[in-house]
Parts: sequence; C-alpha cells; structure tokens
Amino acid sequence: TGERARQLHALGTRLKAPGAAVEDPCLEPRDTGCARSALTPFYAALDGLVDGAVKGPVVVAAFGNSLIAGDRIVDVVREELVAGFGGAGRGVLLVDRMAPYGGRARTAAVSQGWEPRTLGELHAPPHPFGITGVYHVATEARARGRFKLEGEPRGTLWWKDVAGAGRLVVSVDGVMLARTEPQGDGTSRATAFDVPPGAKWLEVTAEGRGAIVQGVVLQQEEPGIVLDMLGVPSADATLYARLEEDALKAQLQQRDPKLLLFFLGGNESKRLEWKRTDLDTVRRDLTALLRRTRAAAPGSACLVVGPMDAVQDSHAKGKPLAQRPFLEAAISAERDVAVAEGCGFFNLFTAMGGAGSLVRFHQAGFMHDDLVHPRGQGLDLLGQLVADALVNGWAEQGLGSSPALTSSREVAPAKASGDGTSRTAEDVR
Repeated sequence: TGERARQLHALGTRLKAPGAAVEDPCLEPRDTGCARSALTPFYAALDGLVDGAVKGPVVVAAFGNSLIAGDRIVDVVREELVAGFGGAGRGVLLVDRMAPYGGRARTAAVSQGWEPRTLGELHAPPHPFGITGVYHVATEARARGRFKLEGEPRGTLWWKDVAGAGRLVVSVDGVMLARTEPQGDGTSRATAFDVPPGAKWLEVTAEGRGAIVQGVVLQQEEPGIVLDMLGVPSADATLYARLEEDALKAQLQQRDPKLLLFFLGGNESKRLEWKRTDLDTVRRDLTALLRRTRAAAPGSACLVVGPMDAVQDSHAKGKPLAQRPFLEAAISAERDVAVAEGCGFFNLFTAMGGAGSLVRFHQAGFMHDDLVHPRGQGLDLLGQLVADALVNGWAEQGLGSSPALTSSREVAPAKASGDGTSRTAEDVR
C-alpha cells in the first residue's frame, strides 16, 4: 500500500484534492483538554492493537450507498488500516453478488441459484433486512455459494427463518458442519460453526427453494482490523429504516464494532433536487439511523462521511456542468446531525477539492459517463482521503505510540493531548 498511497497522494495534488481533517467533537471535556471524543473508542482500540492490549479483531462496520457498495473505496481504507495495525480477516460476506456483475472480493467465490433483494429497491421487498441490507433467496434446490477459506477457525451463517423454506447446510470440503432447522416464524437467526484446521472450501447449500441467506461471517481470532462492507446501491438513511430491529441489534452485537462508519448523502442530495424528500426528512432519518445503530453497538465510535461533489442532472441535456442544488445543504444537515448525535464528521466534498472537483475528476477520466460514480483511481483517491483522515486523527489524539506504518502525506507533529503525550502520522500505513 505504500507505493499506491504515494501515487494517490500525487494524484490528489494534481486534482487539487487537499484532504481534510475529521471533525471529532469532544463528548467529555476536562480542564486540560478532552477526556473522550466521538472517535475515542476507535482510536483507543487502535492503541490496543499497537501496544498488545487488544487480543482480538477490531471491527469497522461501514454502511452506505453505491459509493462503497463495490468495495473499492472501503477496500482502500481497509488495506491502509490493515497495513498499519494488522488484519484479522474478511468479516461479513454475502453468499452471492448484489447484481449479475461486479467483483467477488466480498462474496462467495462461486455461486448459483440465488436471487438478491436489497433495501435499495424502489418498493420494499417482502422481508426486512439484517445489517447487510441484502438477502439472497434460493431460487432452486441445491442453490449454493462456495467460499475460499483463509484459515478461519470458525464462522457464522446469518439466515432468515421464513415459512416454507428449506434448510441450509454448511459444509467444508464435503463434510457437513451445520444444518439449520427452520421454524418458519420469520426470525433472523445465526448459526455458528467451527472450521477444521486446513480446510480449503466452505459451502453454503440450500436444501430447497425459498431459503434466505443474509450473510456469512468469516474472520480470524487474532488482533487486527476487520472492515465489514455493508453498503447497498441506491441506499439513503430513509431506506435504512428497512433494517429489522431485532436483526440489527443481534448482528451488531455479534460484530461488536469499534467504529460505525456511514457513507451517505449522495442519494439524499439527488432526491432533494428531484423534490422527493426535504431537509427535515434527511435530518430526521439520519438521526434515527444513528440512534438505532449506536443503541445496538453502544461501545462503538461513530463517523458520518458526507457526499462527494455532484452535478445536477441537466448535464444530459448538453448544458454546462453545474453543482447539484441542495448538495451543500445536505452536507450541512448531515454534519449538524452527526455532531448533535455525538458522532464525528468527515467532509468528503471539501477533502476532494470542493465545488468543481467532480469536473476535474471527470476531465482526468476518473468518472463514469453518468457523472455520478467515480471509477478506477478516482475511487481509490476518495478511499485514501478517508484513510488519511482517520489515521491522522488517531495520531493527533495522542493516546499512545505510533506503529510502524508504511505511507502517508507528510504532516506536522501532532499537538500534545491532554495527558501530555503526542505522536505523528508520518509514514502512516
């Protein structure tokens, strides 16, 4: 990641994307500084990875929209954090992709016989969702997903217990590890299983049509970062109301994240432009989402990442590109809600260069033709901006010594914290 980070920093300079600091409000002031900020639980967990006090995975749960659903942005964040603090595996995976296209880094390596349903659909699907925001329905008996194992000692199958559905079987190299026993009561359930040492492939198989898989958890037990990608195309805070309360609580408690990360605002600003929502609704629904997830994971830090620059839809009519109306109002609303709810805020719009930055990305070839979704190194740069902000924020909080990391923008020495310690983010990741 060191060479990639250097290349992305050079690209950021060329595109006039200066980066930005995380706004990390103080939640518990003290005479000499701040006893606890919004991101303290996450930064303290990073310190524990550095000094050896943390003995297991440090989980980041990243919710969001299509900006992260392809995993490219959070993949950079994940790899940068893993390079600096160690990794503990993949975490939450899907039994198949959310669409017929796309990569399989966060899914089974091979799948067949599944229909995806997502919370981003125009009309609500028949069943509510767990934290993945996706479920896959077996459309045929023997629908299956095969996962390449990476030495994980155990795993968990998340599934929906719906009436009339067949059982699900978890097997390793042809040997059955677990079989679900559906009651048909609509409950979201978790089936844990141990993985034999040396196993190569894990398979989830439906014994009949209608079985529903919400996700598969595979991770190591040693200390390190795990970043769960929970983004869904077309999602916004309003659509996240489709998360089932019991599943949200149970699954977040199982994951025990130290950082809840939200990439939202792009679809909100678009729907504001189309007059399909209003700012009061944006504020209300983001507030509800933050409160629900934080109640389920009370020991977690919380960070809202605002939307990137955007242009209004008139570009399709041959008019000059103009900034999307309500974009900055949506950013301001998200920032106000985040701070009011005790969360940090990262202004991605400012970090990528503010007004006109999307045009620069487009002229450099880093936007798709829809002028909404970045591509290639454009996505990577956005991920690098977020990763830099997180690690620099950790360094400046000064809770402990810096790990041996591999790359970063050069920054000034961190300011002393309230306890008199300091650190820098030089050579981060």
